[in-house]
Amino acid sequence: MSQTPAYRRILVKLSGEALMGDDSYGINRAVIEKIVGEIKEVAELGVQVGVVIGGGNIFRGIAPAASGMDRATADYMGMLATVMNALALKDAMSKAGLVARVQSALTMQQVAEPYVRGKAMQYLEEGKIVIFAAGTGNPFFTTDTAAALRGIEMGADVMLKATKVDGVYTDDPKKNPDAVRYQTLTFDEAIARNLKVMDATAFALCRDQQFDLKVFSIFKPGALKRVVLGEDEGTLVHC
Repeated sequence: MSQTPAYRRILVKLSGEALMGDDSYGINRAVIEKIVGEIKEVAELGVQVGVVIGGGNIFRGIAPAASGMDRATADYMGMLATVMNALALKDAMSKAGLVARVQSALTMQQVAEPYVRGKAMQYLEEGKIVIFAAGTGNPFFTTDTAAALRGIEMGADVMLKATKVDGVYTDDPKKNPDAVRYQTLTFDEAIARNLKVMDATAFALCRDQQFDLKVFSIFKPGALKRVVLGEDEGTLVHC
């Protein structure tokens, strides 16, 4: 089977919840090591990899305290959670022999570089993995929107949304055994059918910039590599 990647540069969107494993919140070390192993397989094919990571796994632990809090303040707390996840991901990548850099949309130079588009693109060209933290740096925007924005800025070929489900289905496959996986969808179809793949802002940005999205399961062994090789894995959402 051909090992020629279908994409030269990808943006992987990882949810913070993916790092929890079966824990109620926080970072499960075994899970993060498995995710890094999947990314390493792709990087070794010569594919340039950017990662945007969420913070739900950490924010979940403090969510009760954030109840009733000013929305902007709560969003900034969420951004800080993504920085913690990014540092954990970078550490795991370093231990796996990968060279990674964390760039944060919020300035905190002691722990992460500030986000600079040209520098990030240089790192990608050099074969380094760039982890984008702190979302867009603005409240009221999700990390899905940040992933769409960074992917477009980096000139990525596709955004790969890593989830717990191996694609987009007609219904919840856990509740409905007759649910069928879509192989491909247009953004308009996904919006019209109210499929909860990403928030509306991220959808609109991808559609307007003709930035394709692939939804797949990061917990399915080898799935990321199969997606990158252009095999029938996950669901492609396109214009």
